[in-house]
Amino acid sequence: MPQSRKPTPGPSVKDPELYEALREEGASKEKAARIANAAAATSREEVGRKGGSAEDYPDRTKAELLTRAPELGIKGRSGMSKAELVDALRNH
Repeated sequence: MPQSRKPTPGPSVKDPELYEALREEGASKEKAARIANAAAATSREEVGRKGGSAEDYPDRTKAELLTRAPELGIKGRSGMSKAELVDALRNH
């Protein structure tokens, strides 16, 4: 029987080990690649210290969520409820 192999991330992923760990934790491919590449550009420790003071998505108004959604390429946002927008933004 052939061994099952994990697909390797594409050549654009700079830290494949971190990418795989994030994917196993449930991060989307896009999010895992973004974090892995940011970590490779600086350091894992520094990426962990980054972060803003933005409100949590549930604390924002639906209008604020609708403004953020196109920045992340969320499709179908106009027909989404606030809860659906929060879920889409968290899991893009």
